[in-house]
Amino acid sequence: MKKIVLLMLALGFFASCQKTETFTSTDQMVEATKQKIKTVTVQEIKARLDTFAVFNLIDVRDAQEHNHGYIPGSVNISRGTLEFSIGDKEFWESTGFYFPEKTEEFVLYCKKGSRSILAAESLQKLGYSNVSIIEGGFKQWELTYPDLQEKNLELESHGAAQEVGGC
Repeated sequence: MKKIVLLMLALGFFASCQKTETFTSTDQMVEATKQKIKTVTVQEIKARLDTFAVFNLIDVRDAQEHNHGYIPGSVNISRGTLEFSIGDKEFWESTGFYFPEKTEEFVLYCKKGSRSILAAESLQKLGYSNVSIIEGGFKQWELTYPDLQEKNLELESHGAAQEVGGC
């Protein structure tokens, strides 16, 4: 009888260890995840860019957001495709960047920080061991260094509108 009780207790203990954390809001999920992610300031990133330090700077915003202004030297991998693109050699070849190793440093940013927090967690789960985010995201960069950004506005143009019929 004692063995059965001990076995039941052990099973209960192990089952509770496998419990998945659930949240009532996205903000709550971001806040809980934030505790697990390293952060860097825009000043630290600028200093590193000024000294040509080697690291992977990833903008996880959507392409239209990225094209309107981004930190020089960053590559755009939207949050929606990050897990699929980050380990894809063909993706990296198409960007003109080299294919990075999982042990290299990755610094992520989005508009204000929430998407990059969740993106950083995904990279950690995929085995990337040196991942951090920029505190305050691109908005903080823009406020601190308003003249230090690149744009790809020509990628946003769609050419002349075509007639599609109708009245």
